[in-house]
Amino acid sequence: MKNTTYILLFLAMATLTSCGIYSFTGASIPADTKTYQVNRFENNALLVEPGLERDFKLALEDLIQNQTNLSLVPSNGDLVYEGEITGYRVSPTTATSSDVAAQNRLTISVKLRFFNRKKEEDDLEQSFSFYYDYDGTSQLIGAQKTTAHEEIFERLTQDIFNATLAKW
Repeated sequence: MKNTTYILLFLAMATLTSCGIYSFTGASIPADTKTYQVNRFENNALLVEPGLERDFKLALEDLIQNQTNLSLVPSNGDLVYEGEITGYRVSPTTATSSDVAAQNRLTISVKLRFFNRKKEEDDLEQSFSFYYDYDGTSQLIGAQKTTAHEEIFERLTQDIFNATLAKW
């Protein structure tokens, strides 16, 4: 009885792993794809926030690392992510009766170039953008800025993941 259980478990595992890499995140990665690299995202926004390109690159690397079994490499990756930060803008979204902003919005835009060296038809060039709203009486500094960046990066990186690996 015990041997039968082990044989069935082995067969089930062999069946799942022989067809490619599957994840609970919806990613469908061919079995011969093992590595990814994230190149520097140049900050070409009119308003340049120091360190933003490094923080975005790390957020994208972390998300892919956490949601796949791929290995991060500095060069010659099977999957390559690169691009630019094209926008970093703060704008008022609502005003008070005294023409003062009641709420502001930080918007970050990124242009992505994705190369799949194993399946070139999956290559992609696309722009992504997301925003964070905050009180008009607050300044975008310290913890407020950190929270804004984290929330925007979380959405941007998930959208990039979905477009490149989950095909949503």
